[in-house]
Amino acid sequence: MDVASLTAIDVHTHAEISRDGHPSLDPELMGASAAYFGVGAGRQPTIDETARYYRERRMAAVVFTVDAEHTTGHPRISNEEIAASCAAHPDVLIPFASVDPHKGRAGVREARRLVVEHGVRGFKFHPSLQGFAPDDRMAYPLYEAIEELGVPALFHTGQTGIGAGVRGGGGIRLRYSNPMLVDDVAVDFPDLRIILAHPSFPWQDEALAVATHKPHVHIDLSGWSPKYFPPQLVRYANSLLQDKVLFGSDYPVITPDRWLADFDRLDIKPEVRPKILKENAARLLGLDEEDAS
Repeated sequence: MDVASLTAIDVHTHAEISRDGHPSLDPELMGASAAYFGVGAGRQPTIDETARYYRERRMAAVVFTVDAEHTTGHPRISNEEIAASCAAHPDVLIPFASVDPHKGRAGVREARRLVVEHGVRGFKFHPSLQGFAPDDRMAYPLYEAIEELGVPALFHTGQTGIGAGVRGGGGIRLRYSNPMLVDDVAVDFPDLRIILAHPSFPWQDEALAVATHKPHVHIDLSGWSPKYFPPQLVRYANSLLQDKVLFGSDYPVITPDRWLADFDRLDIKPEVRPKILKENAARLLGLDEEDAS
């Protein structure tokens, strides 16, 4: 990957359909998410299509799905398939995996294998969808493995469009995505690089507190148009957290075109913009080191 030639690195995009047409979520939850974000049926690009989209824009993208089979009963898209599809486009795509913490020691073995044998560069957790609190000791063996492997863990935080408007919210409990629950993880695994995904409504101040206090905790800005960012998030991104805030879109439900157009109008210092758009992610993912070598 030629990082110097990239205009941006999007750390938050979704693989929503497999090669054989298997969706990442069951139709009811997928439909709820589409309605929440106001997008239509054409929102499920393949990974090959995602690569073309980002290549045209001279951007790189982190790609993942969510393994929530334990709570939803819906089989995930294979991590191996995502890794292989991303490996076919190494100039623009960066594979993350998702392993449900409920899988215990089998999940730990899978995580190690995915990094060592398949080139996975990080792991995505969605506590509300996966049905666990991030500080649940059940997940600690998995965090320990990810910390040892030296790759980041990305946690969904705040509100989610998945299950919005469905009876009982589709069984999804928002409280599991309070970023303060990740604070224990940052204490107990001090070398684990953590990304808190999204402006963390309604817990934005908690996310800022954790990211400010814990050296390896970052925030990605995906899932919201920048014009809706709370003022304290913009203030911290411009100052104390300027080296720890990351561009993320939530593609395909929010496109980088829309996100960047609104980001251009945000009151961000000129010297901070390139950090958010590319430099912070390149450093966190180790891409700047690869580019230099």
